[in-house]
Amino acid sequence: MSRERAPLAPVGVFGGTFDPVHYGHLRSALELVERLQLDHLRLMPCAVPPHRDLPTCAAAHRAAMVALAVAGEPRLVCDSRELEREGISYTIDSLAELRRELGEGHSLCLVMGCDAVHGIATWHRWQELLDLAHVVVIARPGWQLPAAGPVADWLHRHRVAGPLPLRERPNGGILIEELRPLAISSTEIRRLLASGRSPRYLLPQAVLDYIETHNLYH
Repeated sequence: MSRERAPLAPVGVFGGTFDPVHYGHLRSALELVERLQLDHLRLMPCAVPPHRDLPTCAAAHRAAMVALAVAGEPRLVCDSRELEREGISYTIDSLAELRRELGEGHSLCLVMGCDAVHGIATWHRWQELLDLAHVVVIARPGWQLPAAGPVADWLHRHRVAGPLPLRERPNGGILIEELRPLAISSTEIRRLLASGRSPRYLLPQAVLDYIETHNLYH
């Protein structure tokens, strides 16, 4: 009599410009790995963002900083696949690639912030995201989700009450996960650097050293 195989631990993917990556990104990523019992979480720098101007810092530099930031933490990985594709970096294309790599039965979790959820109806093929992955929404104190309209209906239909469904099936659920507030922003770091002030202790020293070496954001 054969024994059922335990489901593989979910894989997470957390996209963004990471311009630059900082401790707010990293702490949220690590908390999600532990709370959701992920096998690992991939930080995926966006090469050509669809919904904002192209960052002045080249994608190769942003990916290099992410790689430095997660070095030594095996549960966090830099995934630079969007740098290897031409054109706009659509999340749905990256999820499709990851799904092919992981196989149909492996749980895949797309992580996004509450602000992204409010604009998700403008995403390319957004209603297909749950065909490929679960969605994990990072909530902060005072957060509010859309209360009416197609996105609110989408959230209501697919929301799950806890992390267990993310392990039991490969895709299709939406989990809202509240994390500790860590009020650090990439915009603030860029402003500090541009004004000649130090962003030390807001981001890993290895990342700050890289910024100084390559004269970024000044």
